[in-house]
This record gives sequence, structure tokens and C-alpha cells, in this order.
Amino acid sequence: MGDYSDSITVHVPPDRLFAYLSDVQHLPSYMPRLTSARPHNGDKVTVTAHIDPPDAPEQDVTSEAWLRVLEDGKSLEWGAPGPHDYRGRLHVDDGEDAGTSRLTVELYTEHAEGEHIDHGIREALNGIKQEAEAAEA
Repeated sequence: MGDYSDSITVHVPPDRLFAYLSDVQHLPSYMPRLTSARPHNGDKVTVTAHIDPPDAPEQDVTSEAWLRVLEDGKSLEWGAPGPHDYRGRLHVDDGEDAGTSRLTVELYTEHAEGEHIDHGIREALNGIKQEAEAAEA
């Protein structure tokens, strides 16, 4: 179990980066393995991911999650019910240079696969950076 966190600089102004990230429809463009995200009933989101578990065949898995947009602090909070108590927070701050943002992802899970989780966070941050900068261009 543990808390994980990582940050990246994105060459998009904070308000525009947060607007991009706040749109649930964009989730599949930057979240690894996520193939669809459909918002409904307030903060509920139905997500589908394509997974390739080591002990089972490759498959698509659909589940329910929640996502809260906190405009005031430029943050998103999310989670998914289940045995691993998976939840996280994404926060957009001003970057060091004009027109840039500092994006931080924090994750909490009961999973004990630290290296795998660190890799997943880095993969998500790089995906966000790539997609948000491309959308900005």
C-alpha cells in the first residue's frame, strides 16, 4: 500500500490545461489503456480499459469510478471502488515560466507494486503533457 506522487512541466497555461483535464471526454486520450469514459449522475464516470493481466487473457474491463472537478484549487480528484481503495488527485499550478504549468499527480492505493505504479504515473503524466501540448498547438 502507499502514496505515490510525481510532477511534470507542461507548456500550456494553467487555466487552459485545467480546462482540458476537467473535460472527462479527454480521459482516454491521455490515460494509458483507457478506451472510453462516459460521465453520468453527477460525479460518476463509467470507464472502459483494455488490459493484459499476467494471469488472464487480454480483455476490456468496464467499471464505475468517480471524478470531482475542484475549480477553486485547479484540482481533480478521482477514485474507483474495489479491493485496492484506489483514489488520486491531480493538481495544476503555475509553471516556472510564463505560459507553462506544473502538473502533479498523487495516487493512493492498497496495491504494493510501487515500481509498477510509479511507471504508470509517469506514463500518464507524459501522456497528458503530449496530448495537452498538441491540443494547444
